[in-house]
Amino acid sequence: MSKQILLIEDDPDLAELISDYLTMNYYDVHHAGLGQEGLELLDTKERDIDLVVLDLMLPDMDGMQVCQKIRGNKNNMTNKVPIIMLTAKGDTTDRVLGLEMGADDYISKPFEPRELLARIRAVIRRHEQPNQADSQSDSLTFGRLSVFPDSHEVTIDDEAVRLTTHQFQLLHYFATHSGKVLNREQLWQAMPNDDSSDNIDRAIDVHISRLRALIEDNPRQPKRIITVRGVGYQFATDQV
Repeated sequence: MSKQILLIEDDPDLAELISDYLTMNYYDVHHAGLGQEGLELLDTKERDIDLVVLDLMLPDMDGMQVCQKIRGNKNNMTNKVPIIMLTAKGDTTDRVLGLEMGADDYISKPFEPRELLARIRAVIRRHEQPNQADSQSDSLTFGRLSVFPDSHEVTIDDEAVRLTTHQFQLLHYFATHSGKVLNREQLWQAMPNDDSSDNIDRAIDVHISRLRALIEDNPRQPKRIITVRGVGYQFATDQV
């Protein structure tokens, strides 16, 4: 059965773009142009909506109010529905406030439709596994890429990516240290069973080259594993 998305967005052109793209990817989209309309639609379909995509700037009330009303409704299941907020603002305060109000994720305009799709998939996947939130088996998700520590599985767009043991160990280390610049010695230690090379720098570079070939959209212009010249590598926190 297709997942049901409630889109609360007053811009008709953007709403049509998002609706068409999500429909092409097998989601059913219910659109509301006003905050109150969205709340009423959510109440009507409370057991059907899998996720809300909510614009921050609406004509009748702001998205923060809508989010607060959804989370404050204790009389039905709508208070637990996952929410992704959309906004034209890039201000960190808005982002933090939205998350504190109960939003599960946040994306700033302009954005690529596939980035929104990736975030929707990741948020729904996390929401469907609530009992695993504190388990090692919970996924580490970066855009369309997810790493599952317990099962040693990796997916991109929910499609499995086959990795060797060394490649998985390396990727898992990157994922648990995202945003940090790591030198080759640190990366070597992430693969404790690999003592087959006297040239650590060269061995790590080969491993990373092969890993990039498997997880990057364009290995020649990597967006996930970034080279920091003279130091090592960095795994990008924000990915599409």
